[in-house]
Amino acid sequence: MADKPIRADKATAVAELTESFRSAGATVLTEYRGLTVSQLTQLRRSLGKETSYTVAKNTLAKRAAADAGISGLDELFTGPTALTFVSGDVVEAAKGLRDFAKANPKLVIKGGVFEGKAISAAEVTKLADLESREVLLAKLAGAMKGNLSKAAALFQAPLSKTARLAAALADKREKEEGAEAA
Repeated sequence: MADKPIRADKATAVAELTESFRSAGATVLTEYRGLTVSQLTQLRRSLGKETSYTVAKNTLAKRAAADAGISGLDELFTGPTALTFVSGDVVEAAKGLRDFAKANPKLVIKGGVFEGKAISAAEVTKLADLESREVLLAKLAGAMKGNLSKAAALFQAPLSKTARLAAALADKREKEEGAEAA
């Protein structure tokens, strides 16, 4: 396949796809058979600005993936294939695809590439089930704040114990002095 010369317009398409494969944090392959143009437009809008949804010929996409150094996708390039190149939050894009596929069963998630490795459709679904980056960061911040509060209380405990001990000794001394004076 790599030995065949290709036309200039196809070479340009392969170069663009190769660059998209290289620059994307993740790529998800879907089959869009039976979806209308308006549904595909709705999907593109729902994925956001940092994600592009591109319909590509299988032979050109295979060549681009090979040129980008990605293997393990050849069996996914069957039927009408669209590539979702994710530059932003991979979890949000996977959630968008999963939710759209639930609402429109004609969209089939075939698999994809995450961090340079081929992943199955089930693994894409697992990515979609993760909490978003913001939620995970908020949980981390909450856990760190809780631990800092515990540490502050731990460091403050000896000081408050010392203050209570000094107050108790002062009360005891006052009582003893009051008993001696009487």
